[in-house]
Amino acid sequence: MKIAVLGSTGSIGTQTLEVARSYSEDITVVALAAGSNITLLEQQIREFHPVLAAVWSEEKAQELRLKVQDLDVKIVAGMDGLLEVATIADSEILVTAIVGMIGIQPTIAAIQAGKNIALANKETLVTAGHIIMPMAKEYNVAILPVDSEHSAIFQSLNGERHNHVSRILLTASGGPFRGRTREELKNVTVADALKHPNWSMGQKITIDSATLVNKGLEVMEAKWLFGVEYDNVEVVVQPQSIIHSMVEYEDGAVIAQLGTPDMKLPIQYALFYPERRYLEGERLDFGMLQQITFEKPDMDTFEGLKLAYQVGREGGSMPTVFNAANEYAVERFLKGKIAFLEIYEMIRTCLDAHTKIVNPSVEEILQTQQWVDELIRSKYD
Repeated sequence: MKIAVLGSTGSIGTQTLEVARSYSEDITVVALAAGSNITLLEQQIREFHPVLAAVWSEEKAQELRLKVQDLDVKIVAGMDGLLEVATIADSEILVTAIVGMIGIQPTIAAIQAGKNIALANKETLVTAGHIIMPMAKEYNVAILPVDSEHSAIFQSLNGERHNHVSRILLTASGGPFRGRTREELKNVTVADALKHPNWSMGQKITIDSATLVNKGLEVMEAKWLFGVEYDNVEVVVQPQSIIHSMVEYEDGAVIAQLGTPDMKLPIQYALFYPERRYLEGERLDFGMLQQITFEKPDMDTFEGLKLAYQVGREGGSMPTVFNAANEYAVERFLKGKIAFLEIYEMIRTCLDAHTKIVNPSVEEILQTQQWVDELIRSKYD
């Protein structure tokens, strides 16, 4: 199997390469793309010997070319570079582990080139699901979810008829601030927000988990991945992160996927689907576990989830506004420019100011992102 990886130096990207390392006889890495971490990218190039690698800036690309001039690898840059990685002739699967809406165009290009997609970039479906899913069907391309929750749903649907699904039960850990009041959230720090109780993830997704925006994005993603309505997607807080998600069928049966919190499981499952392979790591010890608990999410305190349901139902360009506003807000929070609760305020401000485009094209989606950027800069910078 030959794979290309977008976002190879991030959390999902590095774990994808761990899987590739474990199965080096079966997986060949033909192309890698990263943002700006050329030190790690150089190490990856030297270990996995891709024929193509991309970074975002031409300046970093030139620096990397000098570092790897002894190797037979082509170094490219920018969106053109990402598109070249996404469509490289040799690859069979594109792992989209890149963060943000930057992943939309490479994913579309890869689908049009006939590549199966191991999807970890949720923004692609959140903003462009109405374009991506019909296109994947048209080109007979598989969209294989890498998120632990969507992988769990995908596994729980195996062998069943999707028209018999009653509910998708999307589990959430509740994040580092579960149980806190709005008053208690006023002065939380970036360091507090990055202390996820169960998962080791990148900074952006960890903050999104703390606000429950991440779970809202997953709700929207589930709608497109599994062809369900929002009324049939329910979020359940499961603090131990043992049940990764569940599917309830019309006869009342609930099928769940359980496991230790390890992202390599859904990554490996997507790469080898429909085959299962051995994966090293902890196994569940039910005697030690003793109990698994459940709660309803507090959508009034953590309004990212409530807003996601609202914009998902509105559809059109509203999910793009929600997603883009959150990206910019989280970036500012991580830099210490705004308080935690101001993330919600920035999202609401953008949603209230936007005039919905009913069926946006890719160009209109990207223009909407630009509009959000300009609005936030004019109001907050």
